[in-house]
Amino acid sequence: MRIRRFRTPKVALVAATLLFAAAIALPQDDSDRPPWARKPKSSSSPKTSTQPDPNPGVMVNRNNVDSTTNADDPAQRSRIKVSVNLVNVLVSVLDDNNRPAPDLPVEAFQIFEEGVKQKIEVFESETKQPLDIALMIDASLSAHKEISFEQQAAAHFIAQVLRPEDRLAVYSFDESVHEIAAFSENVASLQNAVHRIPAGAGTSIYDALLLGSKALEHRGEDRRRVIILVTDAGETTSRTDFDAARKEAVRANTLLYSIIVRPVKNESGRNTAGEHAIETITDTTGGAIFFPDSGQDLDIIFDRIDRELRTQYRLGYYPNPRGPANTYRTIEVKVLDNYKARHRKTYLTGPQ
Repeated sequence: MRIRRFRTPKVALVAATLLFAAAIALPQDDSDRPPWARKPKSSSSPKTSTQPDPNPGVMVNRNNVDSTTNADDPAQRSRIKVSVNLVNVLVSVLDDNNRPAPDLPVEAFQIFEEGVKQKIEVFESETKQPLDIALMIDASLSAHKEISFEQQAAAHFIAQVLRPEDRLAVYSFDESVHEIAAFSENVASLQNAVHRIPAGAGTSIYDALLLGSKALEHRGEDRRRVIILVTDAGETTSRTDFDAARKEAVRANTLLYSIIVRPVKNESGRNTAGEHAIETITDTTGGAIFFPDSGQDLDIIFDRIDRELRTQYRLGYYPNPRGPANTYRTIEVKVLDNYKARHRKTYLTGPQ
């Protein structure tokens, strides 16, 4: 007996396949899924919001995206307008005993530009912005008496202050400015660089501040820029003047900490004009100035700088009204109660 096999026509097979694919393509009802597994429902109207960009200082305004387009579409991302008006201000808050005052709420702060109160848009009670530090040590003959104390204290500071995301560079200056070690997180290499600083002749403090600020300016915008200057303040050989050094420090948003090691305690025997000039620049940037009584005090001073850098507040605001392009604007931060606030006193506006 011959058994007859029935074969499904090819046309019917193709039709069944298409029907199955269409069924898969239909929207699926996921009401029986757990909440975390459900697909988000699309809104009937596009949402707009203004959110900070992960890069501090840059604001991405979603309201400027055409409502008929998808902002997540790579082809449309270029249509998002970016504003760089955010002004960041690092604030060191001290109590009556000049100790850092941490954990204050945002309500304790007020910020003013040109006397006009501003709205605080960004607040960090302990900023996590990494550090870029230019450690600049006076190698002139007049300051060389305390060089061994300076080297020892600086080496200790490097080991204490650096965290994995931080970077530090070592400079020396005499009649010229020398980079002994480039920005690095390698503690041992940086400590060796400090001990390799050679003795020089003149003292070019303004040149050191200008070149240090320029080096920091090329670092990331989302990093804190710090100069630690160790000198006897006996300015003698700079090609740069006071005004140029101060302007560059302001333009680069550099925070200056100055340690004035005075070989002569009597004012009549030392360069007090240089001390006053450094104090003015330091105050403008929001840093601090120290006058150790001896080289042995340097460890204590470096410890204070380290504690302050780790307890700084970060405030950010969008100037209202915005100042004209390329002009200097004054900043004032007030803290409630009896706290003292140190911060940069001015900033340079960018192009419109």
